[in-house]
Amino acid sequence: MKYPRAAARTDAVSPAVLWTVRLTALLVAVAIALQASGAFAKGAPESFSDLAKKLLPTVVNVSTTQTIEGRPAQEMPQLPPGSPFEDFFKDFFDRNNNQQRPRKATSLGSGFIVDEKGYVVTNNHVIQDADEIWVILHDDTRLKAKLVGRDTKTDLAVLKVEYKDPLPIAPLGDSNVEQIGDWVIAIGNPFGLGGTVTAGIISARGRDINSGPYDDYLQTDASINRGNSGGPMFNMAGEVIGINTAIFSPTGGSVGIGFAIPTSTATPVIKQLIKNGEVRRGWLGVHIQSVTDEIAESLGLKDAKGAMIASVVEGGPAASADLKAGDVVLQFGGVDVLEMRRLPKIVADVEPDTTVEAVIWRDGKKKTMKVKVGALKDTTAEVAATAPAKQGGGTETSIDGIGIKVAKITDAMRQRFKIDQNAKGVLVTDVDADGPAAEKGLQPGDRIIQVSQSDVATPADVSRKVDEAKSQGRKSVLLRVENSQGLRFVAIRIDKS
Repeated sequence: MKYPRAAARTDAVSPAVLWTVRLTALLVAVAIALQASGAFAKGAPESFSDLAKKLLPTVVNVSTTQTIEGRPAQEMPQLPPGSPFEDFFKDFFDRNNNQQRPRKATSLGSGFIVDEKGYVVTNNHVIQDADEIWVILHDDTRLKAKLVGRDTKTDLAVLKVEYKDPLPIAPLGDSNVEQIGDWVIAIGNPFGLGGTVTAGIISARGRDINSGPYDDYLQTDASINRGNSGGPMFNMAGEVIGINTAIFSPTGGSVGIGFAIPTSTATPVIKQLIKNGEVRRGWLGVHIQSVTDEIAESLGLKDAKGAMIASVVEGGPAASADLKAGDVVLQFGGVDVLEMRRLPKIVADVEPDTTVEAVIWRDGKKKTMKVKVGALKDTTAEVAATAPAKQGGGTETSIDGIGIKVAKITDAMRQRFKIDQNAKGVLVTDVDADGPAAEKGLQPGDRIIQVSQSDVATPADVSRKVDEAKSQGRKSVLLRVENSQGLRFVAIRIDKS
């Protein structure tokens, strides 16, 4: 008897099916990895409505009033008795003088609540010179505000209002994690219209618009107009990552270029203002300048980065730490100094009286120094000011290759070039208009204090150091130059023709 063949087992899997399953699992794993790495762009949100509904109550309007002083009243000219022009002039001067009387002016801006106890953040320029400040909540409740503290260098201010219930807050996020192209929304009070929501992306980071020593703005194409100042810029998690502060606008309206103070800059300032009513910043006590490609080459630096110390403030923290003119600060407090303008902000973020390590470039190698940071005073213009701008007798000596003539400083030279009695170095007496020195702005009357970071006192010293640079194959030579505007370093190309 023949028996029927047994039915195939239901748990058996064919090689083709197994290969398909494994391939699918592999593709899913790759997709997850790519998504985590950011290789896939985030899609545009379907709607901002839920986020806007949540965040609108945390944003406020800021209204201020101030007294504008009028000009002195003008006296009516003396007219002959019975003149037919008497009534005309009296009416004209009465109307004009009435317009010159002190009057109240009102301005509007934006802000947001950072603490349920009633602390509100806005721009300093929104409340500057205000006699009265009012905060208007989302439900139109009008509250008298008190100024807690302001910081003119970052254009931030903190206000305090009293309210019977805890207020909704806008949480501060980390602007450092946000990338160019990420979605953001801005909420504020443009043109006094009240809570207005606009959306866009982060267009750029690290913008310097020359508004202060710590410029590091986020740029956005979200519509920001007059009245948005002080309002928050939110990420898609509902966190504040910037404070809307300025716009670029030839027309006065939004053209898609707005700027916000990042929370990486604002958060420490806000916390200090709430706690102390003022901001304490670190101070290094140096004047600095950019490291150009020529300066980097002359110092043996591989890359043109860092901040070069042009001069050291006597008795300041840098002087106490034995930092010297000619040092290039590459790292401060564990933070890399990628370019000159970053150093003032890095130093300012350090708590005064804190000792930190500074990595510098000196004599062709890195060196680590310990620096006790001082406190920046209001009278100090910047933490680490930029060096002065470039300037376009005895026997004169021509310095071949850089296009200058120099001489020892004598009494006759002091009188000729109006040089101070205490001036040191070697005097520049003539500059070849077509030479390398002229390209860098050297002028007759400038004094060369150092060449290749070595002090010089005679024309022979200058000539010898330039010849040494030539023999070492240097493309440029580093001079430390002094004139009526101060000290600066300049790398001059060596002309080998």
